[in-house]
Amino acid sequence: MTSPHLLALGDPGSRHFKLLSKLPPGTSWVATQDPAQAAEHAARATAILCDMGRASLLEPVIAQAAQLRWVHSLSAGVETLMFPGLVSHPATLTNGRGMFKRALAEFVIAGCLFFAKDMRRLRASQAKGQWDPFYMRELAGRTLAIVGYGEIGRASAELARAFGMRILAYRRRPELSRDDPLVDRVYGHGELADMVAQADYLCCAAPDAPGAAGLIGAAEFAVMKPDLVIINVGRGPTIVESELVAALAGGRIRGAALDVFDTEPLPAGHALYGLDNVLLSPHCADRVEGWLETAMTVFLENHARFIAGEPLVNVVDKQAGY
Repeated sequence: MTSPHLLALGDPGSRHFKLLSKLPPGTSWVATQDPAQAAEHAARATAILCDMGRASLLEPVIAQAAQLRWVHSLSAGVETLMFPGLVSHPATLTNGRGMFKRALAEFVIAGCLFFAKDMRRLRASQAKGQWDPFYMRELAGRTLAIVGYGEIGRASAELARAFGMRILAYRRRPELSRDDPLVDRVYGHGELADMVAQADYLCCAAPDAPGAAGLIGAAEFAVMKPDLVIINVGRGPTIVESELVAALAGGRIRGAALDVFDTEPLPAGHALYGLDNVLLSPHCADRVEGWLETAMTVFLENHARFIAGEPLVNVVDKQAGY
């Protein structure tokens, strides 16, 4: 049997990569961001750790990695890793799914509160030195509809329940959440518009998987309540951007809190920058103190399992893309 050898693709000097020192003594591993050195070690590698944004380092070495049995993506999103060489490779792919769910769920609630309490109006009045009382809204009794009821979606539901919100969920396999005590009703294929029509707040937490792009399109925007708020913490293309901009600019929905976009960074001059009913986050809602170190804990747990020949956690279905 080939001796285990780990190839870690990323900056060896980064703070989170220093946690590789926690690997058992005698573990064979190398960390590099140099393509030539990565290629040199690819043939020996039985496992590869791919850091955030390092898909370009991984793709060239896959064809040379004949001994490879496992690839771990530090990121939860694996869309950039779905190149043919890895999809067809027999190596198991795992990811950082669930590591950032709490931070993203907090952003979802922050988006709800931002519009419920009209924080922008409060700040504008304060800046003008104006005493401007108005009626605010409560989250209690409002409906949060979640598209993509996975780790992030459920964490959002858990926090929303604490505010007394009603929870609706949409997922590809609704049977997986039929008995979830957090959810009032689960929707499946062909029922998305029915769910959206009931929402006061719509959370998009779907991964960038086949079939997810354009999931929220013209049919869904047509049935939205005029005071609906959209919060997107999944992937930008889940929502048809032109439909979103038109609905926001035309006042057909109340607002949007967005952490993800079709193109990132969001191009200068983009229409979303100029809309007063939009709260923009530059894809950093999951970047809390120690976030990468937290992501490394899943890798370290999986590495111990890999060496022991035990089942890995967070296995990705490479055909489904998540």
